[in-house]
Amino acid sequence: MSPADNHATDSKSENALAAKIILVVLVLLVAWGASFWVFGVPGLYIPAVAVTAIMYVLLITVAKG
Repeated sequence: MSPADNHATDSKSENALAAKIILVVLVLLVAWGASFWVFGVPGLYIPAVAVTAIMYVLLITVAKG
């Protein structure tokens, strides 16, 4: 196996990972939009409030090391 083959494999796996991340973000945005469509304004701000609490815990975890 040559180094060029290894680079092509790494590039494919990085592209696959990037595609999965973009797909997850897109699905979350569509779900949030559907929540707004079904529940109105509370469907818009309640998920944002929940994510704020999750991010707060995540930031504390990262800061602790």
